[in-house]
Amino acid sequence: MDKAALRRMIRDKKRAMTEAQIEQTSLLLAQKLRAHPMYQQARSLYAYLSYNQEVRTRPILEMALADGKRVAVPKVFEQGTTMRFLWLDDLDAVAPGYCKIPEPIADGPEADDETALVLMPGLAFDETGKRLGYGGGFYDSFLAAHPGHPTVALCFGFQMMDSLETEAHDIPVDAVLWQEVVG
Repeated sequence: MDKAALRRMIRDKKRAMTEAQIEQTSLLLAQKLRAHPMYQQARSLYAYLSYNQEVRTRPILEMALADGKRVAVPKVFEQGTTMRFLWLDDLDAVAPGYCKIPEPIADGPEADDETALVLMPGLAFDETGKRLGYGGGFYDSFLAAHPGHPTVALCFGFQMMDSLETEAHDIPVDAVLWQEVVG
């Protein structure tokens, strides 16, 4: 299956979920993340702000803050060409930004923990960590410029593939945690 067809298939499955299914499954994934050694060892968490039918990240950000971690989220700059992570202490200080995806209202301060755990978004993953993103290349560019970050992805069970074809510039994630949809 080519990337476009795979993206369509996953988007259709995501749209078929109810809000209750997304929230319940997301909470189970948050528990898996909290128990994972990479999360436990991290001083900071760089996480995306969920959009549409993605695994809900607000509870994860709240959990990280409660666990004494700093949190940062991405913001896109230079008319959609650059993504930077910004520290976010107030989870309500966000608004729709690039492609209507939530991002911080402020333009700083820029996050500076080169060992922070990065929570990776994506449409499909395989057990080796290969990832099919949304096509913008923001995370691959960020990780190429900041290679010291451990990475983890959270996804619904139907987003796991037996194998994925990737490009040379695609950077795999270190761990993928998935959960079959509940409810």
